[in-house]
Amino acid sequence: MPTRRSSRRAAVALVTGLATVLFINAAEARKKDRVSEYAPSYAPAPVAAPVANGSIFQASQGYAPLTSGTRAAMVGDVLTIALVERTLASKSATQSGDRSGEIGLTPPTTGPLSFFEPSDVNMGGNMTFNGKGQATQSNALQGEISVTVAEVYPNGTMLVRGEKLVRLNRGDEFVQFSGLVRPTDISADNRVLSTRVADARINYTGKGEVARASQQGWLQRFFSRFSPF
Repeated sequence: MPTRRSSRRAAVALVTGLATVLFINAAEARKKDRVSEYAPSYAPAPVAAPVANGSIFQASQGYAPLTSGTRAAMVGDVLTIALVERTLASKSATQSGDRSGEIGLTPPTTGPLSFFEPSDVNMGGNMTFNGKGQATQSNALQGEISVTVAEVYPNGTMLVRGEKLVRLNRGDEFVQFSGLVRPTDISADNRVLSTRVADARINYTGKGEVARASQQGWLQRFFSRFSPF
């Protein structure tokens, strides 16, 4: 028969194996998402077309009006996103209630029930409730990231995406961005505020010693998923 110690070792080995598989799958998923979703876009190679109108200039080879200057307008063009995110949310609720009641009966002074005292049949009750809740959340993000144009839609709106990797002494920092940009929101120096980007997706994550120090251990995270407390 297996001993208690061997059973415990087998259980620990099983938990360790499951946690390792989950950790590796999560890491591969994050890596895959980062590569596929925020990969840079490059301008397509020009396609040689016969000059049918006898002109040297061909709009199919890439065209940007003089009024747009150096603003991004085609797939593969680069523009700079100025991160100026700042949000503040606050919510509070207060509720109170008070209720009281009292019943009093006067017992007869004569007859077989005259032995009751007035204090024997007095009843009363009080109920008081006070509740208060408050929640506040704020965040701020400032900086810049250059992205590339991934798609240009018929109405001129552009899908932009990109990421920035900053490798520091004790870890790596990732800034990932994607969203929809209108050409009219791009300034003359080819910049656009993040607050003017529709469907913006901003991820600011990191990995390394500093990031690991601020997180729970993998075994503790595994048990915290199933802990009922």
